[in-house]
Formats: sequence, structure tokens, C-alpha cells
Amino acid sequence: MNSRRSVLEANLATVRGRITAACAAVGRDPREVTLIVVTKTWPASDIRILAELGVRDVGENRHQEAVEKAAELADLDLTWHFVGQLQRNKAGAVARYADVVQSVDRPALAVALDRGALSAGRELTALVQVALSEDDGRGGARADRVMEVCRTITAASALRLAGLMAVAPLGEDPATAFARLTPLRAEVRSEFPDATWLSAGMSGDLEAAIAAGATHVRVGGAVLGSRRDVR
Repeated sequence: MNSRRSVLEANLATVRGRITAACAAVGRDPREVTLIVVTKTWPASDIRILAELGVRDVGENRHQEAVEKAAELADLDLTWHFVGQLQRNKAGAVARYADVVQSVDRPALAVALDRGALSAGRELTALVQVALSEDDGRGGARADRVMEVCRTITAASALRLAGLMAVAPLGEDPATAFARLTPLRAEVRSEFPDATWLSAGMSGDLEAAIAAGATHVRVGGAVLGSRRDVR
């Protein structure tokens, strides 16, 4: 446990340093950027250590794994972000433990999440995932559908639209990909001024995301190490 804590502490310091440097490079305040540690495939014990080290935002992208960890760690003051592609038939279950769903990419999913949140007596923060490529299989709404999804979220009783999320396509310069978010983000904020979040950037491209205005970065491997295959 102590050795694992040392590894996580060192990795976390490195990532926080990268965020600070990236903000300095573009004249931003690092306090504007929230680090979400994506803990997929890693045990709840790691999340407990991270919480002791000051991490408050945790990301998961598999429902079964996420619900078990959220239950085990219910004593901790954490914000749970669901960041993976989500099937509509699991939306109600996710709405019972997630605080934020970052991967809302179609109106039907928003409606299902709203129904689940209402049933659980909760309010859920939602981000619209934008597809930056049409063929990389990472999900997301096409640019011409984003406003429709935003309007569905804002019309819902138990959802709060916070902004946009995106994943840089494989094989493309992330700076170029993230630049495509700028006009879309402006359009969203013109109609929904409170939708200020931009969740973009992971271990390999967080600097490009911060330069593009990201308010949240989703980092897994750079904090936790290489993925473990637990299947």
C-alpha cells in the first residue's frame, strides 16, 4: 500500500505540474482546470489513496465497475463522472450513482437519464459529447446535432447542462481536432450561457486541450500507470 501510494503521489504531482505548465503557456489560471482521474480497471483501494491525496473527481466508463466502486466508496466525498459510451437501457442505473454523465450524445439518452434521475430523486449534470470524427468509434453527436441534444437536456426536469465533452480522434493532431470545438462551444454558450464546461484532453494530449480552452481533463494512465486487463 505504501509503495502504491508513493507511485500515485509522484504521478499525480507530475500531472498537476503538466496542467500548471500548460496553463502558464497560454496565460490561464490552473485553478480553471479540473483534473478527473479515470480509474477504469483499477481497484477501489487506488481511489481511496487518490482521495487522500486530494483527488475529488473520478471518472469511470463501464457501468458495472463504476456502480460497485461507488457503493464501496460511498463514505468518500467524491464526484463520480461517467465518461464512457452509454446504452439507453443502462441510463437509469447510471443516474442513480453518477454525479456527471459526460457522454450524452443523443436526445433519447438524455430522456432516459432524466427519467432515471427523477426516479432516484437526484439532479444530474450532463455534458454533450461531440464527435470530432465520424469513423473512430468513440461516440458523440455530430456537430449539426449538438444543439438538439443540448435543448433536450435543458428541457429535462432533473438534468443540468454543463457544457461539452470530446475525445481527440486517433491519428489526428489533437490541437487541430480540439480547434473544431471553438465555434461549436461559442454557439452553445450563446444560447446556454451557463454551459461553460469543456471536458477534453487525456494523458497524451492534455496540453493541447488546455490550449483549446478545456476546463476539465480526463487522465488515467499518466496517474495510475498502464492499463491492467481485468477481463
